[in-house]
Amino acid sequence: MGTKLFSCRGGDIFLPDETLVLVDRLDGGNLIVNPAREVWERSELTPAELTHWSFLVAATGKAMLDVLPQLEGGCINYWEAGNWALNEQAEPAGPKTARAHRKVHLHLLGRSRTATHPSWRWGEAPRFPDFAERHSWAAGFKQLNADECRAVIQRVEILLRDTYGL
Repeated sequence: MGTKLFSCRGGDIFLPDETLVLVDRLDGGNLIVNPAREVWERSELTPAELTHWSFLVAATGKAMLDVLPQLEGGCINYWEAGNWALNEQAEPAGPKTARAHRKVHLHLLGRSRTATHPSWRWGEAPRFPDFAERHSWAAGFKQLNADECRAVIQRVEILLRDTYGL
């Protein structure tokens, strides 16, 4: 999954593993927000869990926009992931069902007006590779750096407290 940056009753914020960053830091960056409890589908969360996770997701996206200079004038795409876990080549190899193998997590994908990678061009929908090409496609993408992560998390804490009352 990557490196855990923050945890609260809404869930956890992770920096993706360096081998599978979906958006290079200069093209906007990529963070992952998990709910506090592992579920295969968001409707499996209780109303309180879903509310707190939603607060954490919103605070994380706002924090990225507030503190990352590369997102000046940009936006965030929120991608509920888990599809690659269902690929027949994913471990364990073979056919899978969503209920047994999918784990809800949300990728926050920074969208910079100055993105240079063709998959992240401004004004276009993201373009993801097939499962088999995911690592080669992401090979050149860099994680947000330590200073950027600290700034995002500091802002998340303020937003959770002041905006969402957590």
